[in-house]
Amino acid sequence: MAIVSLRGVSKVYPAPTKGSAPVTAIDEVSLEVEAGDIYGIIGYSGAGKSTLVRLVNALERSTTGEIFVNGHDIALMKERELRRVRLGIGMIFQQFNLLGSRTVARNVAYPLEVAGSPKAERTARVAELLEFVGLSDKAGAYPDQLSGGQKQRVGIARALATQPNILLADESTSALDPETTHEVLALLKRVNVEFGVTIIVITHEMDVIQTIATKVAVMDKGRVIERGPVFDVFSNPQHPASARFVSTVVKGVPSPREMAVLRERHTGRIVTLAFRDDAVDQSAVFGELARAGVAFEVVYGGINEIQGRPFGHLTLALDAADVAIDAVLDHIRTLTTVTEVR
Repeated sequence: MAIVSLRGVSKVYPAPTKGSAPVTAIDEVSLEVEAGDIYGIIGYSGAGKSTLVRLVNALERSTTGEIFVNGHDIALMKERELRRVRLGIGMIFQQFNLLGSRTVARNVAYPLEVAGSPKAERTARVAELLEFVGLSDKAGAYPDQLSGGQKQRVGIARALATQPNILLADESTSALDPETTHEVLALLKRVNVEFGVTIIVITHEMDVIQTIATKVAVMDKGRVIERGPVFDVFSNPQHPASARFVSTVVKGVPSPREMAVLRERHTGRIVTLAFRDDAVDQSAVFGELARAGVAFEVVYGGINEIQGRPFGHLTLALDAADVAIDAVLDHIRTLTTVTEVR
């Protein structure tokens, strides 16, 4: 069941200068996020992903199209009606957006104050959330006394204060170091699993997507160019932009320039083998080469995992008589894809 549904949504801004054309930030996007998903939206700067997430909580209004959130068409709702819908949508930000004049506890309590919750209820909820994010001992501290990771934990606690069933995370780890990023992503995963909160993650970092997302949409120039389960999209990308993201964490097939360098270093024949989702065992392929008397060396590539499922490419330099190599490659082609540049 879709908890967020976008149908033919566009966002067009007026021309920035006289005589220039209007700016289309979102271009006919249709997307469905099911309850319980951790849905990643990835794209380079200017792709439109942050604009898209602001449309979901109606911080900005779409120009055309329909946007359903929790069954409500928010594109048609008045501001007064939207306030109620927004209580079901939490948001965390890249730069934390904490109130410096408030303690950690009062930052977390702020959405509850706005919602008019009784003081006793606020106090109990804040204590519960600070314990969940591991910051009970920081309740009386101020934001400038916290590390970046601690600030983001406060941001997550605040976003959960009104018990939303949707959480929007807009570049929420891009200001953090790798170790802290891992901790924050683990916390978001807990939010999803333990509270059943649907999370939409906006990022330009492939590693974030492969760590926690279940599904992904790749954006480019305001359009969704590819979408689906994370493993399917990134183990076999169909669009060049998707392939570029994969290449940031996994070396795939060598480019012509890289292949030229490999040929200078290795005199044997060079082939690239595809490995995906345990469909073929690396040891089985290497065993076939060894039994055929073909010496080999891994010269490029790598294997990665998403949710325990491996994928990647390995490029090998093979050294033996052509007849032996041809015979063993014919057999390996029954196991996996083999690409050879002669």
